[in-house]
Amino acid sequence: MRFSSILPLNLCVLLSIFYAGQCTTTRYFTYEEDSPGTEIGNLSEDLKIDPADDPETSFRFMQENDSSVIQMRESDGLLSIAEVIDRERLCPRSARCFIAFDIVALSKEKFQLIHVEIEVRDINDHSPRFPLNETNLEIVENAPLDSRFPLPTALDLDVGENYIQTYNISPSNYFAIDVRDREDGVKFAELILVRELDREVEDSYIIELTAADGGVHAKSGAVLVNIKVLDFNDNSPTFEHDSVKVELHEDSPVGQRVLRVHAFDPDDGANGEVIYAFADDVAPEVARLFHIDAYSGDLTLRALADFEKRKTYELSIVASDLGLNPVPSSCKVVIDIVDVNDNAPEIVIKPMTSSSDGVAYITEAAAPESFVALISTSDRDSGANGYVRVSLLGHEHFTLQQAYGDSFMIISSTSLDREKIPEYNLTVVAEDLGSPPFKTVVQYTIRVTDENDNPPLFSKAVYEVSVLENNIPGSYVTTVVARDPDAGKNAKVSYKVIDSEVPGGSPISTYVSVDSHSGSLYTLRSFDYETLQQIELVIQAEDKGSPSLSSTSVIRIRVVDQNDNHPYFTFPVLVNDSADIPLPFNAPVGYLALRVSAEDEDEGVNGELSYQIVQGDTKLFAIDKDTGEIALKQWLTAEIGDVLEMKIGVTDNGRSPLSSRATVRFVVSETEPSEDQIVIVLRSDDGESSGLDSSLIVIIMLSGGCALLLIAIVVVVVTCKLSRRERTHGSKREVCHSLFDNRPMPILGSADPNMYSGQRSFFHERTSSSLDDSCLYEERSGESEGKMFLPSKHFQATSMWQGDKYCLQVSGIGNTDQLSVKDSGKGDSDFNDSDSDTSGDGGKKNFLTFQPKPSMFSTTNSLPGDSQGTCCVLPPQSFRTPRDHAYAIGFSPAPVYNSPHSWTESGYCTNHPRSMSNMQTFSRTRTLPSYFPQQQRDNDVGGALMNKQSSNVVTVATPLEVATVF
Repeated sequence: MRFSSILPLNLCVLLSIFYAGQCTTTRYFTYEEDSPGTEIGNLSEDLKIDPADDPETSFRFMQENDSSVIQMRESDGLLSIAEVIDRERLCPRSARCFIAFDIVALSKEKFQLIHVEIEVRDINDHSPRFPLNETNLEIVENAPLDSRFPLPTALDLDVGENYIQTYNISPSNYFAIDVRDREDGVKFAELILVRELDREVEDSYIIELTAADGGVHAKSGAVLVNIKVLDFNDNSPTFEHDSVKVELHEDSPVGQRVLRVHAFDPDDGANGEVIYAFADDVAPEVARLFHIDAYSGDLTLRALADFEKRKTYELSIVASDLGLNPVPSSCKVVIDIVDVNDNAPEIVIKPMTSSSDGVAYITEAAAPESFVALISTSDRDSGANGYVRVSLLGHEHFTLQQAYGDSFMIISSTSLDREKIPEYNLTVVAEDLGSPPFKTVVQYTIRVTDENDNPPLFSKAVYEVSVLENNIPGSYVTTVVARDPDAGKNAKVSYKVIDSEVPGGSPISTYVSVDSHSGSLYTLRSFDYETLQQIELVIQAEDKGSPSLSSTSVIRIRVVDQNDNHPYFTFPVLVNDSADIPLPFNAPVGYLALRVSAEDEDEGVNGELSYQIVQGDTKLFAIDKDTGEIALKQWLTAEIGDVLEMKIGVTDNGRSPLSSRATVRFVVSETEPSEDQIVIVLRSDDGESSGLDSSLIVIIMLSGGCALLLIAIVVVVVTCKLSRRERTHGSKREVCHSLFDNRPMPILGSADPNMYSGQRSFFHERTSSSLDDSCLYEERSGESEGKMFLPSKHFQATSMWQGDKYCLQVSGIGNTDQLSVKDSGKGDSDFNDSDSDTSGDGGKKNFLTFQPKPSMFSTTNSLPGDSQGTCCVLPPQSFRTPRDHAYAIGFSPAPVYNSPHSWTESGYCTNHPRSMSNMQTFSRTRTLPSYFPQQQRDNDVGGALMNKQSSNVVTVATPLEVATVF
């Protein structure tokens, strides 16, 4: 058993799941050919981890070792040989041989990454050997002294001191040996001529060449060399250089010329023709890789070279002529293979936990900077071509941290939550620094394993359900569900009822039960509302994690009352369902004979009671259905008797009402009613109303109320419409009456101021002012109507004849259709709203036609009595705007003309003449009032008055008049 102490190389910080640990690289050594079971080292002892302190201490490989030559005991980390190690097979031609692997140690809830390198040391288990047991060598007899001739090279698979250290030849007077090292470390020997040869004396020699290694127990190999002395040759081929060194790029194609050797022979003919060949002891690998042209001396590439396999080749090329007894000469050629970037970086990812699917696992309870996986990179190229840069892409929750050499750790950068992100798909990119660079991309998956970090949660903190009393035991109540976002067994939820007591001291477990898997709640007994109105229990949901987590929710079960109890009388005290009650013989009407009372153990509607007389004289007694008061309805008489018996009943208001009955006997006695006895004022409908259902009464009242409300709405609407129309028509009628009344029109004096003119200049001075606002007034009488229009714009009057009618057309700038307030009563259409006819010509609102009847006019006292069919025409005047911006309406006195034509023929009169009222003045607010108040009709104004006797007098406004009749 051989093992060495620990050789710490480097230290890196590694934060494990719980605490920070160390990443340590340790080296051991062992020898090849050691027997299985040979101990190499004990990690727990070397790292001072005592398994006795923590029984959970364990050591495990991060990844299965492919070679299976090393085994480890998990309890203490003892490393030993699993099978015999052959170093020459494991690391051919390598000066040093290592077996490297990574181990994760868990102790005291602390993870530690250990990188282990075991050096396999060589033992001298191989002897030097030559390719052939016998070889031939020819030397010309006139070869100069110190001439060198190559000898076969021996092979030895061992390395170091166990490799070939020396060559020896058997004793000879003519030859000596010189041992030299090639650039690749291989030792070779050359034969040196130390004494002149004479073919006539001796023509051959036999020597033994021996190669020996340097092992403790040295081993050797030998070959016989047959030397033949050739006859004298004048000239031998001579190389320009005894040794040549060239470089060859490893990506050179097959057939490329490596170099051309040239040897000169001054002889003529066949003696001067030189041919080239490899030396007899050429290595098989050299012969496979290179080719020498026998005539040109071109050394070409027969197969692709690989720098990563071998960096240098050394070979001998001999040249000889075609003459008799040729004397060959040799040239040593050293070929250095130049590395090119022809290998992409290699990536090996080893997860912390052993996995066969190439996926790394990390628990969601891992702390930030927890170790997840180890990335090892390598590049077979050298120099910049073999330098590798590594990067990690995919998610910011993971990053890289260098562990040792070309190895990097994938660590978490933050806390993880499987319920949010259960899996990460990362990309590892390795890129060398060659030109052009090679890049290797590997996709890697990290799955977050579940930890029981979420308790089951109910959807509600309090559930409220109802159960009818008198339920059947085992009936279903409700189902509660608690959800756990964890996975696996951590998400499996079971339910149970927490032990408690209901009011009264009984365990809750005797009332309800819950299905542990589904969360369904069932009753275990029949509930009685009168005993228990509400049950409150706590249900717990618990997962199967380790340790388990749980949560609770409150379930309130409200017992719903049913009408399952009969009412019963509490007063009077019944004996065999009957009672005797004394009654004074002289009890007055309304005398309170008895107040019965009853109770019902139900509640709500089921507990509301009503009383009634079931059997007895209802003309004598009345009972209040709500209070149970029994009163006399009439005086007692002798015919009634001494004992008055009745049956009374009490009924609840449940959906299926329950009732009880009792017999009450009133015994008439000669006692006087007490002074404090209650007398009830009886209602006439007590007996009838007692039989009415309360629900029916409510329905009747609601129906009546709705009907009254509908009638009231209709009345209000009709009243509003009539009132509005009456106000509008009344206003217009008053205005028209005041303008066209057949009463005497006052004649203004020339000197007296009056209400029409204010000052006398009103009718003598014309102004350019015009009305800005407008108002329309109308009078309806029978089938005819008259209107007065006050325009808001300047009028342009135009007179025109239509048949035998004189029409006055007044046009304004504004839209005259909007100035009419005349409603035809045929709807809202403007076409049907005609003020002058009923023929549909309502659009002619700007024309005015008077068609007076002779019988409707009369003249004033100042006119002759026979002046029939005459008109009083007002001359054109204009308004003078009063002070304070008021509108003034006025008419000037007009002469009376006799007309040979009647007004009926001329068509210029009003239908119902009225006396002209006084002038009205309104505030200038651009909207005139909707009506003129009726003025006081008197004849106190100074001036001549028009006589009422004439019925053919009409007041006519000229086209320029402010008030225009149309």
